[in-house]
Amino acid sequence: MTLAHPIAATSSTRGLKDPALSLIGLRKTFAEVVAVDGIDLEVLRGECFGLLGPNGAGKTTTIEICEGLTTPDAGGVSLLGLSWQTSATELRQRIGVQLQETQFPDKLTVEEVLRLFRSFFRRGVPVEEVIGMAQLEEKRRARIGTLSGGQKQRVAMACALVGDPDLLFLDEPTTGLDPQARRHLWDLVDRLRSAGRTIILTTHYMDEAERLCDRVAIMDHGRIIALGTPQQLISSVGGDHVVEFAVTSNEAVHSVDVGQLTGIPGVQAHRVDASIHQLSVTELHTTVPRIFSALAQMGLQPSEFRTHSATLEDVFVGLTGRNLRDE
Repeated sequence: MTLAHPIAATSSTRGLKDPALSLIGLRKTFAEVVAVDGIDLEVLRGECFGLLGPNGAGKTTTIEICEGLTTPDAGGVSLLGLSWQTSATELRQRIGVQLQETQFPDKLTVEEVLRLFRSFFRRGVPVEEVIGMAQLEEKRRARIGTLSGGQKQRVAMACALVGDPDLLFLDEPTTGLDPQARRHLWDLVDRLRSAGRTIILTTHYMDEAERLCDRVAIMDHGRIIALGTPQQLISSVGGDHVVEFAVTSNEAVHSVDVGQLTGIPGVQAHRVDASIHQLSVTELHTTVPRIFSALAQMGLQPSEFRTHSATLEDVFVGLTGRNLRDE
């Protein structure tokens, strides 16, 4: 399936220096809950930008303000050099939105929904093409009420693309998708980005953010607590790898000599999460034997021991002391 039409429509956006999205002092409260707490952010044209954080961090509220669905209490929003206050009609023609959850009429078919959405835009992608892009050929005549959750997500994605948007908002786009469909959506996002699209993506999946995003911002309690490329943020953990281990008894947790562990060459940092010790390390092959040796000198026997490459999840844990998916 070719993307010739969308490429031709947006190739001129490459090289433009003004941001696709600019947020200045953005703030939103609901009763006494501060959902967005003074965010400043710029997203460049042509980049895929990830907004990460746990439920309640303020991601969806921020995105809904950008999409014109929610009014901020304070601060400014500029999209493609335009504002919702003065250019709402033009902006609706130039952005595509996939919400976290979209409700379609159950009795309409997939094709009918897409033709309806296509009719809202002056220009756009042919319905036949967007059905292929979203891998909905076999479901084009199926009624919405008969689709699975993952299939409905693909319909929502197709609706976001049918207007041939310059700026695309994807809020948790792969939730409910099977692994194959998820990988297909990743490939589609890659092609859209290569075509000059600007994509703003919220996700809980760290592998998704690392795979797709040029830059990411990590949110917590309504604020941006980290911003950079995935590799820059992962490097900030202090090591390329994370070693996790537990010892044989609850009492033994308190007898671990942290100073002895952090004194091992290659160990950059240490923390404990739910009785699991976590060490950020550089050279795994030389550091792991020394960790075992140090534990033996303390008279401790690991009951669990595992390693993994540092990820954006480790960045979030290091910054907040909790996991990204914690409520």
